[in-house]
Amino acid sequence: MPAAGHPLWSSITIEHDILALEAEWRAFEETALATPYQAYGWIRPFVETVGAAHGEAFRYALLRDDAGGLVALLPLAIARTGGISHAAFIGDKHSNYHMGLYAPGFASQLDAVEARRMLREVGAAIGLDALIFLNQPGSWQGIPNPAALIAAGPSPSRAYKLALIPGDGEATLKRSMSSHARKKLKNKHNRFKDFGPSTVGQAKTPEEIERVLDAFLAQKAERFRSMGVADPFAERSVRTFLKQAATASNEHRPIIELYSLELGETCVATYVGAVQGGRFSGMATSFDLSSPAARTSPGEILLSELIRLQAREGVTVFDLGVGEARYKTSFCDDRDDLVDTFLPLTLKGHLFTAMAQAKRALKRRIKSSPAALKLAQLVAGRFRGKNSEEE
Repeated sequence: MPAAGHPLWSSITIEHDILALEAEWRAFEETALATPYQAYGWIRPFVETVGAAHGEAFRYALLRDDAGGLVALLPLAIARTGGISHAAFIGDKHSNYHMGLYAPGFASQLDAVEARRMLREVGAAIGLDALIFLNQPGSWQGIPNPAALIAAGPSPSRAYKLALIPGDGEATLKRSMSSHARKKLKNKHNRFKDFGPSTVGQAKTPEEIERVLDAFLAQKAERFRSMGVADPFAERSVRTFLKQAATASNEHRPIIELYSLELGETCVATYVGAVQGGRFSGMATSFDLSSPAARTSPGEILLSELIRLQAREGVTVFDLGVGEARYKTSFCDDRDDLVDTFLPLTLKGHLFTAMAQAKRALKRRIKSSPAALKLAQLVAGRFRGKNSEEE
């Protein structure tokens, strides 16, 4: 622990230009505690597409030690609500894990007092009233997440994951899935084969990326339409973001990878994931509702093949993102418990964080009660239907 009054960082600078940070950011993330959603290759395309489309402001807080070495980098989205300035980690609903980037040695030495001081100094340097960090992993790679040390409580949902046995996806599935679940999956595979030859592949060329994105977005749109739910992928900027982040440059592999299950010449299922630091993080999946093969669960078939592929590629952890779903608990034997942090920095910020925290707590209670969740979904569906009629 640092001596009293002497923090582990000696300076905090706030940067506006993400382009100027590329070399240092990429070098830092190679050894830092960071989820795939804080990699430069994920953040920059998001900022330049979705962020720009929404007119968002972004700030990057860089903390350095006495020698000038980078010990933490916090990528923040700045917003104003009712005259109150507040910040969250960049990514919003498109990011499953919200976190900063931290040098492991730095993060492991912080306690709750130092973490609170660090965030207060960052907020003051930007001129914020509050910090609201949702869906944060409590720890990463076995080291406590600094901002999670002062969390107010658990997030409404968890994230599901499984450790991959190097080079052996089959053994991984045998360990993580029950015998009943494996038998059901095998039966689905056998029924799927009756529809003809199939292939699994990653979209790498510009043409392949366009084709898989077309299928993914069309399948997602139909799925959300059938559920009566707003489509978070409908905005043009989201497509541009996914395309940019999935396209390799001369120097760097893409952070987002697009996979598809092809039945003949038809894409019947897709999977979108982000890869960083030996971890494959599932962002979204889709399947063709209109395909005769839909009843064989092509999405689950693609997922099982993808787990086998990533194990062969040397990936060590595969996660299916935040939120409860039957297929997640079927495939995964572990989870990341997530927490929310609400830190007021001014008097105005106290009222704002109190309201935000109460709203989040209500969501957690609703999601923990099947009856309350069903009622909330029914009310939301009727409200959306009414709005559609008025439009």
